Amino acid sequence: MAPRSILVSAGEASGDYYAARLVEELQRRWPDCKFFGCAGPALRDLGVRPVILSEDLAVVGLVEVLGHLPRIWKHFRTLIGAAAREKPDLAILTDSSGFHFRVAPRLKALGIPVVYLVAPQVWAWRKGRVKKMPAMIDRLLCIFPFEEAFFRKHNVPVTYIGHPLTRRIKPALTRTEFFRKHNLPEDRPLITVLPGSRKSEVLRHIPPLVRAAEILSAEQPLSFILPASRNCGAAFFDGPLAGSPIRAIEGESWDAMAHCDVALAASGTVTVEAALLGAPMVTFYKVTGLSWLIGKFLVDVPFYSMVNLVSEKRVVAELMQSEMTGGRIAAETALILHDPAIRAKMKQDLASVAALLSGSNAEDPMVRAADEVERVWEAR
Repeated sequence: MAPRSILVSAGEASGDYYAARLVEELQRRWPDCKFFGCAGPALRDLGVRPVILSEDLAVVGLVEVLGHLPRIWKHFRTLIGAAAREKPDLAILTDSSGFHFRVAPRLKALGIPVVYLVAPQVWAWRKGRVKKMPAMIDRLLCIFPFEEAFFRKHNVPVTYIGHPLTRRIKPALTRTEFFRKHNLPEDRPLITVLPGSRKSEVLRHIPPLVRAAEILSAEQPLSFILPASRNCGAAFFDGPLAGSPIRAIEGESWDAMAHCDVALAASGTVTVEAALLGAPMVTFYKVTGLSWLIGKFLVDVPFYSMVNLVSEKRVVAELMQSEMTGGRIAAETALILHDPAIRAKMKQDLASVAALLSGSNAEDPMVRAADEVERVWEAR
């Protein structure tokens, strides 16, 4: 017997992608099952019926979110109302702990089993939240190797599935094909600019990135490509990039990373993608001053970039908050471009990170995830 319907919820671009890959696998197993919930573009492409749009929840920063709380609360009530009316057999919540830590208890109160895909980073900040997880989650699926032991220690039912991107991420074009498609001179180094997927974070990051591009271009001929996320689209950058050396294109981020000489990457999932594609990188991030100040008291990690956390050492530069300036980005980028030893060592370390994320299990992480969803369904 297969479930009749499943609620699936993803609150940001990476979560939308991961949830979509799991839904894709479940659709193969349960072709008659209906999926609905909080859906982004990738989930909607698979026919998941959106009760609310994941793009409407994409807000970053402890302070920034305050102005959006009435709207987020409205979406929360809409999603819970749909769950109460439609009574799905199962729920799959993906990442976005600020939203889903409120959704999960309500679903459990309705008698709906909850599978949580992509572990919330309670090991990094507000660690007290982990105490609530055993009561509100039937199975946690974590994607980083160091997470499983942490959650087991806190009695959370957890399975390490491996990182979903390790067996999926690859370029669609060769370097020559990509350069030809976008009229890029093959004798010029390519810098790929990855400012984030949310419009709010992009607008904070673009000015220093443009300044860095101007500094670097003054030193040597370079090409700069910005693969726009589906949340933004290339047209969004017409104003912010006007007159700059950076050119926005629609998507193609994996090709842009695979074939670049250096990636300038906002700290987040894209740094994992760049590592898996072997792209040397400089990472950065910026929030409002008040959010940063509050976060300093709540966050307890040796590094901010997932690449460095997985490696347990500084593999890539982290230019956070006030350190994220055009000058600093340009200087770190120039080191990678001009010092073969630094570049070779970084590529070697990134290959080690990719191996750690792949794990020893040859099975596709999303197949393992679907197996766990089936187990929760059968044990309900």
